[in-house]
Amino acid sequence: MFMHKTALLSAITTALLASVGVQAAEPLKAVGAGEGQLDIVAWPGYIERGESDKAYDWVTGFEKETGCKVNVKTAATSDEMVSLMAKGGYDLVTASGDASLRLIVGKRVQPINTSLIPNWKNLDPRLKDAPWYVVNKQTYGTPYQWGPNVLMYNTNVFKSPPDTWGVLFNAENLPDGKPNKGRVQAYDGPIYIADAALYLKTAKPELGIQNPYELTEAQYKAVLDLLRAQQPLVHRYWHDTTVQMSDFKNEGVVASGAWPYQVNGLVNEKQPIASTIPKEGATGWADTTMLHTDAKHPNCAYKWMDWSLQPKVQGDVAAWFGSLPAVPAACKESELLGAEGCKTNGFDQFDKIAFWKTPQAEGGKFVPYSRWTQDYIAIMGGR
Repeated sequence: MFMHKTALLSAITTALLASVGVQAAEPLKAVGAGEGQLDIVAWPGYIERGESDKAYDWVTGFEKETGCKVNVKTAATSDEMVSLMAKGGYDLVTASGDASLRLIVGKRVQPINTSLIPNWKNLDPRLKDAPWYVVNKQTYGTPYQWGPNVLMYNTNVFKSPPDTWGVLFNAENLPDGKPNKGRVQAYDGPIYIADAALYLKTAKPELGIQNPYELTEAQYKAVLDLLRAQQPLVHRYWHDTTVQMSDFKNEGVVASGAWPYQVNGLVNEKQPIASTIPKEGATGWADTTMLHTDAKHPNCAYKWMDWSLQPKVQGDVAAWFGSLPAVPAACKESELLGAEGCKTNGFDQFDKIAFWKTPQAEGGKFVPYSRWTQDYIAIMGGR
């Protein structure tokens, strides 16, 4: 039922993207006293109050300073975030680029007044005015974190890092001499089609793929064929980070696309895990904290958006998640991240990442996201 609703929502928003402009409400003119509460939809590991590790807490200080009690609802996929924001009851969402445009066009989020966010000045220039959160010269949120989707692997099986995403897509024996069937995973989200497209961009240059989010009918067919061939190899289409980590520890899974968050967690547990970005490059995410159109606690929301752009907060989040801060100064002002943290996490890899964004038809030239959603659900189901 959820997947059906997601497909329907994707179809509607894709059609809207293609056919209408975005009429934005007027953003807030001034920040007043906090309302005492703030409800956030976030990726796992993004909003920590020291419950997982007391050293990682960027919520308690905010609550003491503002009186805004933070409540967090974690979401495992962008489609889940869109669904939750459609239902309402939340103030903010840490949306990736494959959700942000849908939220904007669906009028689920409102433009913000950046002059009310003093720490806006700290932003990485590479993230300013990015097309995944700025539409019609209106700014819909504050950048939060960014990073690549890495290839996570078991170092007992791979003595040297795998240099291609092909280990996930093609039936083959791995370095330990055993088949990869049932030992690899794929992401449970239509945006994973872009990962397959990015691989084929290098593996089959004759297809002429330039942008993994802009696929012609012929390119799209080739990508779906690859994903259908991959399906019998897949142990699980993952979306829950905790479950994926358990699969690597207990279920014999040895390679998968993942976020640095899972890699960090498993390494901290002394598991034989590492990650790499293969020769084809990587897809990635640049997440934006966006304000719900009907937010009940807008003053607390603005206070949080400003708080979140402090260098120390940005650095601490990056240290915990394995991501990159939206504020360059964070690379030097977070003890948890350390002097080499930004370099280790890939701060200089920005130009090599194909950042998630909602695929659009562009006047019929490319396959729209509604098709991605329907077809990927079918592929995961073995059809």
